[in-house]
Amino acid sequence: MISFRKLTLADVHKLTDIDRSETIDILYRMHNGVLNETPAAHECPTWDEELTREMQGRFIHELQNDGVAVGAFDGELLVGFGVLAHQFRGREHDQLQIDLMFVSRRYRRQGIGTRIMNDLSVEARARGAKYLYISSTETRSAVSFYKSCGSQLADELDEELFEKEPNDIHMIKKL
Repeated sequence: MISFRKLTLADVHKLTDIDRSETIDILYRMHNGVLNETPAAHECPTWDEELTREMQGRFIHELQNDGVAVGAFDGELLVGFGVLAHQFRGREHDQLQIDLMFVSRRYRRQGIGTRIMNDLSVEARARGAKYLYISSTETRSAVSFYKSCGSQLADELDEELFEKEPNDIHMIKKL
């Protein structure tokens, strides 16, 4: 049975439980506002030490600055998590970002990611956000997941996030 709870700074070491590996079959690229598919055929490994440190640093930064994280557990094993960033974004300052979102490979397509997105959406609404801003990896699995949660391509890109991750697919979800 999967249980869900808010994560704390003390949970940062649990991020290493996540197996983010996947077989990537399609990559998306944005060109002139159009999403284009490119076939791909490679295996994306789980995080190495450098990526683990980066994810943990982002997690710590957000939680220290009033961001929120929700985790899914199978017993003591962290099998999924999402982080709602603290900083309001957008021209109207009415967007909060989904900064991190991962579900371990063998736990995908079981509703875990959807539940985490729903919990983070409720939190974002309670904080006054009208939208979630998502800078999604360019894989079919990630883009399809966010679309299934009600997200669509962003009309206006967040320049700061675009500069950090120009290959990401930038999406928005109305709350």
